[in-house]
Amino acid sequence: MATADPISDLSGSPPVRSGYAMLAVLPPLAAEQLESTLTRLTAIFPAEELLVATQNGVPAGSYAPLQMVEIPPTRVTWTLTAADYANAAELARKHEARSILILGPEGGSLSASALRALAWPVASGSVDLALPYYEVPTNSGLVNSAILYPLTRALFATRARFPLSIDVGLSPRMAERVGRAAEHLCSVGQQDAMMWPVPEAVVAGYSLGEYEVGARTAPQPPDPDIRTILVQVTSALFSDIESKAAFWQRPRRLPPPRSTPPRRPAPSDDRTGEVASIVDGFRLAYNNLQEIWALVLPPASLLGIKRLTVLDPAGFRMPENLWARIVYDFLVAFRMRTINRGHLLGALIPLYLAWVAGHINVTGAGTDPERHIEAVAAAFDADKPYLVARWRWPDRFNP
Repeated sequence: MATADPISDLSGSPPVRSGYAMLAVLPPLAAEQLESTLTRLTAIFPAEELLVATQNGVPAGSYAPLQMVEIPPTRVTWTLTAADYANAAELARKHEARSILILGPEGGSLSASALRALAWPVASGSVDLALPYYEVPTNSGLVNSAILYPLTRALFATRARFPLSIDVGLSPRMAERVGRAAEHLCSVGQQDAMMWPVPEAVVAGYSLGEYEVGARTAPQPPDPDIRTILVQVTSALFSDIESKAAFWQRPRRLPPPRSTPPRRPAPSDDRTGEVASIVDGFRLAYNNLQEIWALVLPPASLLGIKRLTVLDPAGFRMPENLWARIVYDFLVAFRMRTINRGHLLGALIPLYLAWVAGHINVTGAGTDPERHIEAVAAAFDADKPYLVARWRWPDRFNP
């Protein structure tokens, strides 16, 4: 969800008191979902300690003694944006909230245990940023698995599995920090810009935790085409990484792995036809995009890509270290503006889809998807010195 104006445009009567234990900022919800979400929240916090900000309008006396405040209608998107964080931070300051819970689109599908998992750690002061660990179907959320998670992990030494979380719990100081960054974006007309609270927390030295929340309904982007999504998300993440380069270039120790029980891979459908189609598209892209790739990638990576073009679809797989180098080289090219950024990220799409084809093959052969994704992340970790060297001395590595 996103708003065009700051929260100073709040309408409705303000609550009669301030100093709430929890501020819950809700997306637009159907009446039944709003009622069920409020019921779940009041099972976690006493009604008098809870302030709910809603876009649905405040039903007079319906939820007394629960305090509710209406916020202006927003344009629904598929993730949290700068406007969402700026609005939540302003509300938290105004009402002296001691913790903040922001639910993204379709947040009404979160269970009571999921809401508790995100709310309690920040309410108790255990962490500054509470992140959800979503249960997602096999071969879903692959932009996150292929790029967002391994890149954020390698550069910011964090194992946060979903760095673009659409539901978050925030301490007041975390809300203030991310709110300032969001307000800056809003001031230059980027209300719909994506926000990256994980790097903000790491750079500030704030604590973060990740909590099992199970499955939730995934909101659908206005344009569900993977090409549009990939360009939008990678552009936002690359820009954030560029702004924090002085921080992530220093070495840091990765925290220990999550202590979660192994999951049995869900049975996957036969996707050989889809893989064959992706590989055919990749081969066509190889013929059409060699000149652009040659501006971005060194000869060793170009040779690795050429070798992929002769693989049979059934045995197709992008090596983890090759994929890490490709993403790092595109990140450097993004920073150097080697070519138009839109064209650059467009040229990444067939390479990403080639990674997807390999991932489908790996999981289809019975490998735990998380095991493969962790192997990819480990390759990003191992090659971080390569990125740092290219970032500092790009001319030495010109293809």
